[in-house]
Amino acid sequence: MFQENGEIKLIIIIGIMVMLILAVSFLLVFIINQQKKLQYQQQIQLMNEQQQNQLIEAAVRSEELERHRIAEALHDEVGAILSSSKLHFTGIRPEQLGEKEKAVYEKGKMLLDEAIHQVRGISHNLHSNILKEFGLNEAIRHFLDKIGKDGLLKTSTAMDPAYTTLNTENDISIYRMLQELVNNVIKHAGATELSLSSALEGGFLTINLVHDGRGLSQERFEKLRFNKEGLGLKNIQNRIILLKGRIHFLADQGGNSIKIDIPLNN
Repeated sequence: MFQENGEIKLIIIIGIMVMLILAVSFLLVFIINQQKKLQYQQQIQLMNEQQQNQLIEAAVRSEELERHRIAEALHDEVGAILSSSKLHFTGIRPEQLGEKEKAVYEKGKMLLDEAIHQVRGISHNLHSNILKEFGLNEAIRHFLDKIGKDGLLKTSTAMDPAYTTLNTENDISIYRMLQELVNNVIKHAGATELSLSSALEGGFLTINLVHDGRGLSQERFEKLRFNKEGLGLKNIQNRIILLKGRIHFLADQGGNSIKIDIPLNN
C-alpha cells in the first residue's frame, strides 16, 4: 500500500517536472522567436533607413550636378551672349544719337549690365567652387555679404574659425540648406535684419540663424514640409536626414531663430 502511494507520488512529481520542463521549453522557444522577430524587424527597419538615405543622397547629388550644369550653361552660354551683346553696344557712339535715342541707349546699356551682373551672381550661387576652394565659413560670409550689399537685408555673420572641413559633400549640404533658409526669410518673413553664427559644441557644429521677421514654428515646419508648396522645406529635411542632424524652428515675439545641430563624426 505504502509502496503504491510512493510510486503514485513519484509519478506525479515526474509528471509535474515534465510539465514544468515543457512549459519552460515553450517559454524559451517563444522568447527566442520574439527576439528573432524583433531582430528581423530591426534589420528591415535598418535596411529601409539605409535605402531611404541612399535615395536621399542620390537625389541630393543629382540636384548638385544639375546646379553645376545650369551654372556652367549660364556662365559659358548665356554669359557669352550677353558679353557679345555688350560688345556691340560699345560700337555705338552716344554722341551721334539724338536725346531720345541716347536715353534709350543708356537704359538698354544699364539693363544689359544688370543682366550680366545677375547671371554672374546666379551662376556663382549655383556653383560650389567658392565653398570647395575657401571652405564653408567663407562661402557663407560671401553669400550673406552679397545679400547685404543688394539692400535686401542687413546681414551679419559670426562663424566659428575653429571649424574645418571634414567632408566636402556635407559642407555643400549645409551651405545649400542655409541658402534655402535665407531665401525663405527673404521671400516670406519680411525681415530687415538677419544674423548667422556657428559654434563647435560637444562634437556638433551648431548653426543659429536669427531674424526679426515673421517666424516659423517647429509645428508649422513639420506640416509645411509635406505640402506640395513646401518643396524647399522638404529639401532641407532631406539634407538634415542625410547629415544625421537636427533642426529646430522657434517663432517668438522677441525674435525668430532656426537652430541646426550637425554631428562632426558623420
